Amino acid sequence: MNTTEKVVTRFAPSPTGKAHAGSYRTAMYAWLFARKHSGKFILRIEDTDKERNDTESEKDIYEALAWLGLSHDELYIQSKNLTRHQELLNILIQGGKAYISKEEAKDGSGIIKEIIRFKNPNKKIAFIDLVRGEIETDTTDLGDFVIARNINEPLYHLAVVIDDHDEGVTHVIRAEEHIANTPRQILIIEALGWVPPAYAHIPIVLGSDKQKLSKRKGALPMTEYAKQGYLRDAVFNCIAMIGWNPADPGSPQELFTTEELIERFDFTRVQKSGAVFNIEKLNWYNREYLKKLSFDELFLYLDQYMPEELKNKENYSQMLKKIAPILLERIEKGTDLTRMYTDGDLVYFFTQPQVDVKKIIWKGLAEDADKIGKTKKHLEGVLELITKDTMSNTSEEWKTILFPYADANGRGDVLWPTRVALSGQEKSPDPFVLIGILGKEESIGRLTHAISLLSNEA
Repeated sequence: MNTTEKVVTRFAPSPTGKAHAGSYRTAMYAWLFARKHSGKFILRIEDTDKERNDTESEKDIYEALAWLGLSHDELYIQSKNLTRHQELLNILIQGGKAYISKEEAKDGSGIIKEIIRFKNPNKKIAFIDLVRGEIETDTTDLGDFVIARNINEPLYHLAVVIDDHDEGVTHVIRAEEHIANTPRQILIIEALGWVPPAYAHIPIVLGSDKQKLSKRKGALPMTEYAKQGYLRDAVFNCIAMIGWNPADPGSPQELFTTEELIERFDFTRVQKSGAVFNIEKLNWYNREYLKKLSFDELFLYLDQYMPEELKNKENYSQMLKKIAPILLERIEKGTDLTRMYTDGDLVYFFTQPQVDVKKIIWKGLAEDADKIGKTKKHLEGVLELITKDTMSNTSEEWKTILFPYADANGRGDVLWPTRVALSGQEKSPDPFVLIGILGKEESIGRLTHAISLLSNEA
C-alpha cells in the first residue's frame, strides 16, 4: 500500500433482500481497515436492479450498519450515477473498446435486442490479492462480455468500476465470489486509462451445514439479532473473528473491544478457506458481554424483554431487581425470557403458582404407601423452621437453617417438594434461593398452600 495515499474502502450492498452475517463481516473488515489507517469508509447502495429493489431492504441496511456502529463517511446511491455511466460507456464505444451487438433475446421470443459488449483484448491479468497473494487469469476464455443491456442500462461490471474510481476507492474489500469478476473489471479499468485499486477477497461464511450462508437458507438478517437481544459488542466481536484471529500467537483471548479490533486488523491473518458462523459461539459471546453489564444496565436490558403481563404486577420492579442475577445465568439473549415465560419459569416469581400435587412428591417416595403423609411432614418441618427463624434473609442464611434438616431426612425427600411448593415447577432455582427472593412471608404462604393441597389428597 502506498503510505502517502489516503485509504478509502466501501461497502456496496444491493437492497434486494435483508443482508446476513456474511455480508456484514465484509462491511466490518472494510470499516476496520479504513479506521485503522485513518481513512474513509463509503456506503454505496447499488440499487440498479429495478425489478428486485426493495425499500424495506434498503432501510434494513441503514439500521444494521447503525446498530453495528459501522458509521460511513460518505453515502452514494448508484442509480444516481447513471448519467456518468452513460458518458463513459459512450467513450468506450467511440474508442473501439466496446461495441453494440444485435442479438436474439434468450427468452426464445425471437426478438432482436441491442446489447453492449466489451471488446476483450484477450490478455493475461494479474493482481495481488491482500488475502490470497498473486492471482493471474487468462481473459481469453471470458470472450467479449456484456457490460450494458443498452446505453441506458449499464450492468454491474461497468457501474462498479466507474463508481469505485469516481468515489476514490483505494481498496476493494469484498467476498471471494467476486474473484472471477476482478479480471473483467481490471480490463475495463485499463480501457478507461485508470489504475486498479487494491483487492482483498474475503473467504465465504458458512452455515452450520458447512454450506455458504445465504438468505435463501434461512440466514437471519443482521437486524434480527438486535431484536432478539444480542448485544452489539457481542455480535461485532463474534462476526469479526469468523476466519480471522486478532489474538497474539498462543493467546486464549477471545473478547476484544472495537478499538482493539481496529488496532489489530490485518489481512495477512485472514484465513483463505471458508469459516463457519456458529450460533452457539455467538450465544457464548453474548453471555460474556451480558456479564460485563453493570447492575443498572442489566436491569434495563432485561426490562426490554420481560412480558407485559408481568410488568403490570405491583412488585414488578422490585422483583426484577432480585431475580436479575438468576436470569443472567439462565438466558443467552433477551428473547429467551419469552421462552421462560411460556414454560412457566418466570410467573412464579411474581405471583403464587398453581401447584400440581403429583409433582410435589419426590421420585424416591413414588412407591411409598405413605408418600403423601411423609411429603406433608417434610414440608411442615421446613415451614416450622422458616416460621421460627427471625434472622435469616439471604439464600445462604436460609441454606444454613434448612440444609441440616434436609440432610437428616433425605435431601430429595425434603428439598424437592419445597422447590415445587414454592415455584410450581420441577426445574427452578434451588429452594434456598427461592426463599431468599420470595421472602419469608410469601414463602410461608406458598408452603402452607402446598400442605393444604396434600391434606386434601390424604
